[in-house]
Amino acid sequence: MSAPYVPLMPAEVGFNADGKLYSPLYGDVYHCPAGAAGQAEHVFLHGNGLPGRWRGRKRFTVCETGFGMGLNFLTLWKAWRDDPQRPAALHVVSMEAHPFTQEDLSALLAREAAAAPLAELGQRLAAQWPALLPGLHRLEFENGAVTLTLGFGDAQVLAARLSARIDAFFLDGFAPERNPRMWAPQLLQNLATRAAPDATMATWACTGELRQTLQDAGFDVRREAGYGGKWHMTVGTVRAEGRMAAVPGLDAAHAVVVGAGLAGAGIAQALAGRGWRVTVLDAGRALGAPAHAGHLAAALTPVVARDDNARARLSRAGSQRALARWQGLPGDAAPRVCGTVQVERDAGKSAALASTLETLAFPPSWVRQVDRDEASALAGLPLARGGVFFSEGMLVQPNRLIDALLETSGATLLPGKAARVEPVGQGWRVMDEQGAELVQAQVVILANAVGARGMLADSGLLDPLPRVAQMHALTGEVTLVPAAALSGGPRCIVGGEGYLLPDVGPGCVVGSTYVHDAAEARVSADGQRVTLAKAAGLLSGHFPDFDALVPGSLPGWAGWRAVLPGRLPAVGELPHARGVWLAVGYASRGLSWSALMGDLIAARLAGEPSPLETDLAQLISPR
Repeated sequence: MSAPYVPLMPAEVGFNADGKLYSPLYGDVYHCPAGAAGQAEHVFLHGNGLPGRWRGRKRFTVCETGFGMGLNFLTLWKAWRDDPQRPAALHVVSMEAHPFTQEDLSALLAREAAAAPLAELGQRLAAQWPALLPGLHRLEFENGAVTLTLGFGDAQVLAARLSARIDAFFLDGFAPERNPRMWAPQLLQNLATRAAPDATMATWACTGELRQTLQDAGFDVRREAGYGGKWHMTVGTVRAEGRMAAVPGLDAAHAVVVGAGLAGAGIAQALAGRGWRVTVLDAGRALGAPAHAGHLAAALTPVVARDDNARARLSRAGSQRALARWQGLPGDAAPRVCGTVQVERDAGKSAALASTLETLAFPPSWVRQVDRDEASALAGLPLARGGVFFSEGMLVQPNRLIDALLETSGATLLPGKAARVEPVGQGWRVMDEQGAELVQAQVVILANAVGARGMLADSGLLDPLPRVAQMHALTGEVTLVPAAALSGGPRCIVGGEGYLLPDVGPGCVVGSTYVHDAAEARVSADGQRVTLAKAAGLLSGHFPDFDALVPGSLPGWAGWRAVLPGRLPAVGELPHARGVWLAVGYASRGLSWSALMGDLIAARLAGEPSPLETDLAQLISPR
């Protein structure tokens, strides 16, 4: 059973009589009065044998309880930068129930980390600070060599959902008598089970009761000299028994991605960024029709639900990853963050919508309710109803995006239609319909939508996957209308029952249709009649030029969607065929899943902390 939804409560900034940063909620200071940086070095770095313990390793992972304003992370990052024998990759996972807002964090770091070089690192941290939304947030620094996976929410819930192989633990919550949940036995046991074989831990806290709790949780602990007037601190190692079996990750190798659509391109970018050699097999290019050729525009908008269910959590994580991964792409390939007005489907639902947003307590800067007048002002067109406004709604040009992801990844594009896979040596080879080998590699990732079902069947791998066996294809089309027919088009995305997108140059895209049992994906008069009607239903007022458009006479694009039961994707390694992975069933949310699922697969292969909680990863695992 999933945990009940608990809204995120931001930190309240306070200072005690000595001018030290103080939490009114817990009645405790954030840092040792003798200095946060000194405590970070003495307790957490030296207490865990750092930097010595990470030397000679390719990667090193730290888990912290209680991020605060991030001074432990900044001190660790500086130590990594200063060490010529540092590991190639440093990963930090940190949990925080009450994160600061970006504005407060920037101000506090300017005050508390003013000395160079922490000041410069603090500015870089604050610049990437995410919206205060529950769940995991992945921040990347040093061209991806340093990652910070921030968990916003209750550490007792988050710790049980982490997928990571931890080399060192920084236990740094408020004092046990002030915040006992941060030192609860179950939390500490969950952390211990995620430990690497030689994992260590350190904390400034040193009561006899805490040492016993740590001992019972799986840590062998001892006292050492404390810092800043404290006589003792606690350090230790994690005992071998009871640890979770963990796969250490592969060194960068060769991967074949079958499919060059949104799924395949997202995976290629994520793997290449971690040093992998990637070959992308593209059946569309073999036929002279690359995936999404002619698909001029689409929208990426998150989903909210009163109970913050799995679909909403995955959608939010996906939109965050897409923005982080794609905003640096060149030209029109980068998403345009223009916002989305999601129009209510029925009039009179505003009270229920307001109640949902009140329950979620998400930042109004990320999502807020808008009445019809404000929705119309945001869109620059008269809309039929109010709804919600997502400030980070993104307009994406899929054709440009896919090309840019494949080009920047440096992947080798190989035209060819894969028919099956078979094991060879330590890897797999991909065969075509005539039985000829197309390519072989250590890892093969099937990202070819509904085509993966046939490949798995012909490879003898489908029977253990009854959900994947039910994957089916739907066609859908979108229509391009002249912007002039809509007074220049909307300024933001307008969604609801259908959608209407801002002008991308040739015009405004409206959509879309869902057609079962179609023999082919094609633009049709019937389809355009549906898309134009959906767009008209979002609008209020009279647009003579729009009403005069003739279905069947307009440009458009048609394609296929691969849909699984529950409309969630299937992503992960096949348990019965190690080295074969799936990334299929993206349905209507290819943009939402592309970057997130690419990073999920790449992180698992590289032995990094996962960017997705285990309950969500299990929900989408191939089965």
